[in-house]
Amino acid sequence: MTTCIAIDAMGGDGAPKIVFDGIAEFIRTHPHTNVQFLAFGQENVLTSLLTPALRKHVTIKHAEEVITGQLKPSLAVRIGRKSSMGMAIDAVSQGVAHAVVSAGNTGALMALSKIILKTFDGIDRPAIPALIPSDKGCTLVLDLGANIDCSAENLVQFAVMGSAYSRKLMNIENPSVGLLNVGSEDLKGNQIVQAAAHFLRDHPLVNFHGFVEGDDITKATVDVVVTDGFTGNIVLKAIEGTVRLFARQLKKSLSDSVLSKIGALIAQPSLATFKRFVDPRLYNGAMFLGLRGIVIKSHGGTDGIGFANAIKVADEMVKRNVIPDLQAGLEGIQ
Repeated sequence: MTTCIAIDAMGGDGAPKIVFDGIAEFIRTHPHTNVQFLAFGQENVLTSLLTPALRKHVTIKHAEEVITGQLKPSLAVRIGRKSSMGMAIDAVSQGVAHAVVSAGNTGALMALSKIILKTFDGIDRPAIPALIPSDKGCTLVLDLGANIDCSAENLVQFAVMGSAYSRKLMNIENPSVGLLNVGSEDLKGNQIVQAAAHFLRDHPLVNFHGFVEGDDITKATVDVVVTDGFTGNIVLKAIEGTVRLFARQLKKSLSDSVLSKIGALIAQPSLATFKRFVDPRLYNGAMFLGLRGIVIKSHGGTDGIGFANAIKVADEMVKRNVIPDLQAGLEGIQ
C-alpha cells in the first residue's frame, strides 16, 4: 500500500526549507519507502525547493493563505481551508491523504483539526503526547501544549487516551498513570488535580498510580504522566534546556586538557550512544490524541532531521492502523 502524507509546507520557524529538508532526509533514510507527499503552500516558493530526487515523491498543492506562529486560533479558523495548514488537514478528511504533518501554530492546528476531523465520542479536546527519555526507555507525557487551561474532566480524558495509546501502540498491557503535581502526597495540589485524582482512583480504564512529581518522568515511576498543556509544555522545554546545558558543559569539560581529550577519544562510542539517546530531534513528532484522523505536530523550531522523524511517526501511525485501535481503546470512556 502506498501511504500519502499531507504536509503543511509553510508551518514552522524554518519553513518551507526545513520541511523539504525533512522530506529529503526521510527519503534518504528510507530508500525503499512507498510514501508519497502532498506539500501544501505557496507554489512559487515551494517549486524552487523541489529537487529532481524529490519530484518522484512530492506533489505541490497551491495554498493562498499561510497561518503564522503569531496568529490567534480564532483568526486561523476564519482563514480555514484556504491556508496550507487547513488544506493539508482537509486532505485527510477527504480521504486523499492518510495523515498530516505540520510544524506550524499549535493552537491553530488543534482548532482546525478539531473542526475538520472531529474528535472521538466522549473526548472534548485533543491532547499532544510525547515520549520523554527515561531510565526504562521512555515515559509518555500529555498534554504538551494543545490545551493551556484544563478542567478535571479534561485531565481524566487525557489519562484514558494515554492509557489507550500505551496499550495499543506501545504494547504495555496495563500502563500505570500518574497525575503531575507539586508533591506525591494525596493532599497536595490545586482543586483541579484533586478533583481529577478523585475520578481516576476508581476509573475502570485507568491504572492510576497517584500523584507524581517532575523528576518521576525521567525516573519512569509510571508509564504515563498526565498534566495540562501549560505545565506540560514548560516541563518539555525545561528538560530540553537541561539536556542542552549538560551537553555544552560536557563538551567543554572534555576539551579542557590533554588528558580530558584523550578520555573523550576513548569514550567516543559511549558518548555517541548518549548523544543519540538525548537528541530531541529523534523524539520529534507527536500525534494529536482524540481526533478521528492522524495529525502529527512537529516542533516548530526543529531542523530537517527532526521533521523527518515527524514524518516517520506519521508513516508508522498509518501502517499500524492507529485510528481504529485508539477508537476501540476509548469505547468505554463514556
